[in-house]
Amino acid sequence: MLNLSRLQVLCEVVTRGSFSAAAEALSYTQSAVSQSIARLESETETTLVVRDRRGVRPTAAGATLVGHAESIFARVEAAEADLAAVLGVRAGRLRVASFPSAGATLMPLAVARFRQAHPDVALTLAEGEPEQIAPRLRAGEFDLALLFEFPGVGERPSAGLRAMPLLEDPMHVALPADHALASKPALSLGDLRHEQWVQTSVSSPCARHVVRSCLAAGFEPYVAFESDDYETIQGLVAAGVGVALIPRLALTRLHAGIVVRALAPRSPARTVTAATMAAPGVAPAAQTMIAVLEDVAGRYTDAGVTAAAGAVS
Repeated sequence: MLNLSRLQVLCEVVTRGSFSAAAEALSYTQSAVSQSIARLESETETTLVVRDRRGVRPTAAGATLVGHAESIFARVEAAEADLAAVLGVRAGRLRVASFPSAGATLMPLAVARFRQAHPDVALTLAEGEPEQIAPRLRAGEFDLALLFEFPGVGERPSAGLRAMPLLEDPMHVALPADHALASKPALSLGDLRHEQWVQTSVSSPCARHVVRSCLAAGFEPYVAFESDDYETIQGLVAAGVGVALIPRLALTRLHAGIVVRALAPRSPARTVTAATMAAPGVAPAAQTMIAVLEDVAGRYTDAGVTAAAGAVS
């Protein structure tokens, strides 16, 4: 592979017609210029310049190299400019993934803000559950992923990744609007031991945590229906076929036929994180998006979402 600094020396020698003039232009010693040409000739295994009474002139091989030099240096300059743009979040790409309820709440505003501030960054968004997107993040398919995990359990999608906590997302109980417990001022999981339940599919992290929480409260929930669509779950609860624990992020659009209550003494909660690969070299655009997400997540405090839903108490 050609050494660019030695190629630059060759160009100066040929352009200026002498080693001394090239040395002056490059702020080198004449000996350093001679050594660079000698090493370049050794690397290419051919003579590149010859001296005659009129000075230094290129051989056919030397002229060929010099002829390519302008385009070579232009490409290098363009590569350096592109790299500077990426490092300055002025260009490049950012591949983001999110789980569905965060994709419907946190991501739209974050994407809009990021694109407004950095319109030349190619931003893409994919969706999936944490156990699906975390391995793809580790494999380098994404630069950033929104994940969630529950405290005190072994299921940690962010294991081996660099994760920044964004918010706590409590799971509130959804009841049919005419349910006998709907007007009770304080509900506990134990109050729901005799209810039929609607939850996400049995293999999902949220469903597993619902079961763990109910078992900790002294009963095993009877799951009558399953759906991985929280709007469907709300519809089933509104129809009176069961109760459900639904994360707060999935309650920003509330079905008219349900009421939502916080649980005493504390609702089960998951931690939402923004994760990147743990290795060095994380895209600066990913760090910028995390800052945007932290700001957007601040909108989803208990008070803010309570006001939006108009029902959590």
